[in-house]
Amino acid sequence: MPKFTLDGRELEAAPGQTILGAARDAGVDIPTLCFLEECGPETSCLVCIVKLNVNGQRRLVPSCATEVREGMNVESENQDVRDARRTALELLLSDHVGDCLSPCHRICPLHMNIPKMIRQIEAGEMKEAIVTVKSAVAFPSIIGRLCNHPCENGCRRGTWDNPAAIRDLERHVADVDRESENPYLPPIAPATGKSVAIVGAGPAGLTSAYHLLREGHACTIVDRGKEPGGTLLSHVSEAEVPRDVVNSEIRQIERMGGVFELGEGICDAESLKRLAARHGAVLLAIGECSKIEGEKLGVTMTSNGIKSDPVRYETNIAGVFAVGSAVKPIKQLVRAMREGQAVAACIDTFLLKGEVRRPDKEFSSVMGRLEDGEIDLFLKGVSTSPRTEASCGACCGFTDGEAANEASRCLHCDCRALETCSLRRYSEEYGAEQSHFRLHRRRFEQQAQPGGVIFEPGKCILCGICVKIAEQAREELGLSFIGRGFDVRVGVPFGNSFSAGLEKTAEECVRHCPSGALTNSNGISRKERK
Repeated sequence: MPKFTLDGRELEAAPGQTILGAARDAGVDIPTLCFLEECGPETSCLVCIVKLNVNGQRRLVPSCATEVREGMNVESENQDVRDARRTALELLLSDHVGDCLSPCHRICPLHMNIPKMIRQIEAGEMKEAIVTVKSAVAFPSIIGRLCNHPCENGCRRGTWDNPAAIRDLERHVADVDRESENPYLPPIAPATGKSVAIVGAGPAGLTSAYHLLREGHACTIVDRGKEPGGTLLSHVSEAEVPRDVVNSEIRQIERMGGVFELGEGICDAESLKRLAARHGAVLLAIGECSKIEGEKLGVTMTSNGIKSDPVRYETNIAGVFAVGSAVKPIKQLVRAMREGQAVAACIDTFLLKGEVRRPDKEFSSVMGRLEDGEIDLFLKGVSTSPRTEASCGACCGFTDGEAANEASRCLHCDCRALETCSLRRYSEEYGAEQSHFRLHRRRFEQQAQPGGVIFEPGKCILCGICVKIAEQAREELGLSFIGRGFDVRVGVPFGNSFSAGLEKTAEECVRHCPSGALTNSNGISRKERK
């Protein structure tokens, strides 16, 4: 039983055990993309690098293939190790062809998983679709009517005929839910014991309340008006959004536990100070604010409005934040809601950790503009029907059939392994940049195989797991590395299809693929490996 040190802890390893195995037994997670217990080490990804100190000599080694020796001193997480892992990931990403997030998902200011919603609509899964929508969007029946839909500008379908009617699909999901007997209410985290006062019941303030309530914080929304809604009441006509729709969307804030104090304004520094004394944080979402009004409140002003940090939304007063048109004019509703969503995340970290930090941007591999002929691969198996227009126009929106027809036009640009891809997860964790070593990308390929397996060569990292699984199962043809040098690819001998090479092990290969190169056409990819 060799004894060794791992990150300062003295441990014992079984005879012949690798550093990776011993670390996992000790509860230390060392990342790896090419290792599967039953297949043994491949040492192809080098993401499992650790730093080894033996007799004063330090070097980086792959933990999956290095046996523990008596007296070893191993560091699994230091700056040298992190740098080496990030470099290994960036080399893999330099040749990666495919989007983690679809263009419409990336462009959406509220960052809603649009492709997932669309697939749920197509499948008739309306209850699941509203869960997807409301995980990101506070008031979908309103924004589904008023959004300027920037997401549709990024829709790849628009490069062939017309973009998917994303806004109208979102509205359909929201209206179906709103008109149901029991409209969906997003889950609320356990109460944190923290409270926030939100001054201003307009779009930005209400959106921040929605997201803060979801995190378990108590919210009191203060507004000098007699009704909540702000510009949703004063600047939106009945024809654009019926008043009952606005009221029902706002009412969910009360259903989530929000408290409204209406007819009460905050007019001076003393009243703001008293409010701050009662709550862990205060958010000023009061709409356009004149210099005189701001000075009365005691906040620093700019030529546009209240001065707040452009990233963290802090004002000059500790624990007081400002957002929306109170800071600078905002004309688009979706942008005001985006700011409400972002400031809620900052206030959440402030309340729980005592620091103000905006969440890191979600990692996504980006393929960029399609080259000639690549759109044809996305169009395979997709409806070629023209864009659906609601038969009832603006008054009623889509019928269920029209929504399903429009959803069938989606090209499925996002990765089917979005939620399980280890390459993406570790790239985000280690801050890898796809463009670091990339000069140009190769062409996008997507091979739909009989039996539902989809192979995307541009996502394959040549880890060797699928090759080894097929070999151990004694597949008649199996898989092999084909080509030489930088042109090596995984394929089936003699030019056969993947279904012929993986007659017994297709599901297992899909399940263990670490990068989404092998998926199923139904969108189910590998399970999370321990």
